[in-house]
Amino acid sequence: MNRLTVSISPHIHDKTTTTRIMFDVIIALVPALIASILIFGARAAVVVVVCITSCVFFEWFFEKITKRPNTVSDLTAVITGILLAFNLPVTIPLWQAVFGSAVAIILVKQLFGGLGKNFANPAITARIVMFLAFSVTMTNWDSPYDSARLWVYPIDGVAGATPLALIWRGEQEYLPSLMQMFLGIRGGSLGETSNLALLIGGIYLLVRKVITWHIPVVYIAVVVALSALLGEHPVYQMFAGGLFLGAIFMATDYVTSPQTIKGKLIFAAGAGAFTVLFRIYSSYPEGVSFAILLMNILTPYINKYTQSVPLGGKK
Repeated sequence: MNRLTVSISPHIHDKTTTTRIMFDVIIALVPALIASILIFGARAAVVVVVCITSCVFFEWFFEKITKRPNTVSDLTAVITGILLAFNLPVTIPLWQAVFGSAVAIILVKQLFGGLGKNFANPAITARIVMFLAFSVTMTNWDSPYDSARLWVYPIDGVAGATPLALIWRGEQEYLPSLMQMFLGIRGGSLGETSNLALLIGGIYLLVRKVITWHIPVVYIAVVVALSALLGEHPVYQMFAGGLFLGAIFMATDYVTSPQTIKGKLIFAAGAGAFTVLFRIYSSYPEGVSFAILLMNILTPYINKYTQSVPLGGKK
């Protein structure tokens, strides 16, 4: 009789690595990076480079002084830097971008044990901390790229306002067209405005099987449906703010999102509902970051109550 060998998982191995996955994410973010430079000018590239460099440095420095294995080569710090930059206005003082990078890498990621142990998405948490600490500069949407500005708004008085801020203030007459919203010729954080570029990146991630459709599609669908139900313009709510950036690139983070399909659906529905409620009823016109952070906190509980029971196991 052949001997039955029992071993712990994983039982199936392939050549996929963290570095390979992160490299695919970087490729997916390139269209949005190009769009941000075209829309906001060369300073967009400067902000991205500063955030990437700072995140990589803080990861290397922290692991050096704590004598942990160096993980810079896995590219996760690079991804955090890009996503943090994409969540900042192009006019952000560079020292504040460095501060945000330190928060993301040291406070949110490394102090909790490094990759795989952080309770929340580092870029999102850093953005919220920066918003609370630097509320003026974090809401200064005035683009230095004048030619892009003239494509969007008929007068300079609202040139720096985001579409969500215009809706929130009741100034719908100054809203850009839906095509401008889709292409990204509007006010906002430097990486969130071009929905076309973000959609191209999302399709690439789906084709490469880096992410599944569950969280992005359900997240966006809930925002559209609930916005319409509450009397808001659903298409503007879909294209405005950082919904596509959050739904495709941040809510799908492996570490801070649920592991099960049912859990992903619950997570996405909750994030969508919180996003709309924050946008409509809070004193701040955007809600994507706060919504994803809240669902990150709930992720361990979602995993607990949606995990599959092994055949023959106790419920």
